[in-house]
Amino acid sequence: METTLQFFIAIPLLGFIISLLIPGKQEGILSKVAFGIVGLHMIGFQIFGLYWLWRGHPTLNLKEIILYKTNEYEFFVDFYFDKITATYLFVGSLLTFMVTIYSRYYLHRETGYKRFFNTILFFYLGYNITIFSGNLETLFIGWEILGISSFLLIAFYRDRYLPVKNAVKVFSIYRIGDVGLILAMWMSHHLFHENITFLKLNNYELVDTHLQSHSWIGIFISLMILISAAAKSAQLPFSTWLPRAMEGPTPSSAIFYGSLSVHMGVFILLRTFPFWEHQVSVRILIAVLGLSTSLVATGMARVQSSVKSQIAYSSIAQIGIIFIEIAAGLEYLALFHFAGNAFLRTYQLLVSPSVVSYQIREQFYNFMPRQHTVEDSLPKRLEYSLYMLCLKEWNLDSFMYKYLWNPVKWAGRKLGYLTTQKVLVFFIPAYVMGVFAFYYENWVPPVIHDLLPVAFAVIGLLMVLKSFTERTHTRMAWILVILNHFWVALSISFNEHFEFSHTILYLSGISVLGLFGYLILRRLKTREGTIDLDQFHGYSYKHPKLAMAFLLACLGVSGFPITPTFIGEDLIFSHIHEDQILLAFFTSLSFIIDGLAIIRIYARVFLGPHVKSVYEMAYRSS
Repeated sequence: METTLQFFIAIPLLGFIISLLIPGKQEGILSKVAFGIVGLHMIGFQIFGLYWLWRGHPTLNLKEIILYKTNEYEFFVDFYFDKITATYLFVGSLLTFMVTIYSRYYLHRETGYKRFFNTILFFYLGYNITIFSGNLETLFIGWEILGISSFLLIAFYRDRYLPVKNAVKVFSIYRIGDVGLILAMWMSHHLFHENITFLKLNNYELVDTHLQSHSWIGIFISLMILISAAAKSAQLPFSTWLPRAMEGPTPSSAIFYGSLSVHMGVFILLRTFPFWEHQVSVRILIAVLGLSTSLVATGMARVQSSVKSQIAYSSIAQIGIIFIEIAAGLEYLALFHFAGNAFLRTYQLLVSPSVVSYQIREQFYNFMPRQHTVEDSLPKRLEYSLYMLCLKEWNLDSFMYKYLWNPVKWAGRKLGYLTTQKVLVFFIPAYVMGVFAFYYENWVPPVIHDLLPVAFAVIGLLMVLKSFTERTHTRMAWILVILNHFWVALSISFNEHFEFSHTILYLSGISVLGLFGYLILRRLKTREGTIDLDQFHGYSYKHPKLAMAFLLACLGVSGFPITPTFIGEDLIFSHIHEDQILLAFFTSLSFIIDGLAIIRIYARVFLGPHVKSVYEMAYRSS
């Protein structure tokens, strides 16, 4: 039975490849391929599921591919199937099948028809990799695919300002969750001294033996998993991204932010539950987070003027309750609650356009006075205060900007004196000196030797800070992103067992696709004259092939699983010692800002209203 699991990954992958080859004008063929592939996948699971239940629903584990192996490290793809996977696969296959049929008519003659179905099949591939994952590394592959497909679907109307702006906002929150997962993998390598699988996590004796002498490491891993889950499932303080994600088409809102993608945080908590099950403080924290989110989101849902935003906050509130159920150990109730919430929100979002038209008609012909609510029993000052707080979304956006993004922008602006010439004159020689110190590290005093990795990581962080806030020189911003990876590789090289071959593995994809992206920017500069980062240019309208090629370059440089750099990122963190907290902090922070700088370059150059458009665009969301 284990060998059957690989077909549930191969089918959506095959569908995605076929859909890429179909011409954009062939709407009928595109849609038939999409719901044919998803339908085949759904029927295949139903047959497999019945056989699995008849065999006594055993837990299945398949170690499929070893991508990289050394004496101390092994990166492999592992597939896992149990009742959690079965529930998520049942809900996901059925809802994706229904939404693809719905989208066939909803998006008829839409400019991005082919692009929508390509992205939906790409999302479905990532969804299946995630729910079938047997270890954190395999889960991270699907996690990354879900993140980039979310960005592409929110920015589906890429010639408009608001969808692109909100897509970048959502991606910034996703990036925090990505790095939380990377840090969890980093510390789990040091805790278990292996690439731990979810099958082994179910072994209580194994987990307990390792946690007895490393309780703080266990808490750190659990907190990083919680941050990833909270970011993906829009829990506090990340709750405001979900309504912004509704800028995409209604079908993508239904399948992503009503049902499947938004419940991935629930999935990772369920999957890692055996690890933090006996950490009482973590369980209390998850329950408090879920309760707080549920109360706050319920209030925000009640004051929304947009039906999509109301559904989004209602879904967030229900997911908060699911977090409480998981913390209480009620696994079956959480799975049942997930399925019910997913089906309900998908239905509500798909019928929301019709409901709005019905409500408009009803308020004219059947007026009903406002009904008495529980808030009316509160003192008026308290009632009005709660109303204003909920209307302002409890200032969560302001909180994120004040304590996260504004300090990053402030630090980047302090580097405004840097130009391309100064970067080449000062930092290239400094890098050469660093390489010299690495090869002759016996000559370096021990005190300085211990400080060099952190110092080089800080220099790399300065590179991406400048890139993130650069508004004029696009190519310099791109070069700085690439230089950051070289500084990170140099900083980790001073740790033992990090060989030159590991550096090559890490920098291979970055070097090739980084040069490829630079040549694209140079060619676009020659054609259009201006590609500054002070506004959106919308060049994908005139240069769609260049936009697609540059997107691939962005994915490769950011460590997306299409080059060996993806393995190299995990390898980098596996060689950071557990006591090198500062090095891990600066490296992870540079990875967060690195991804944001890259997606900002892509969005500013290729997405948004065309720079030569004479029409006004909305600049603020409801």
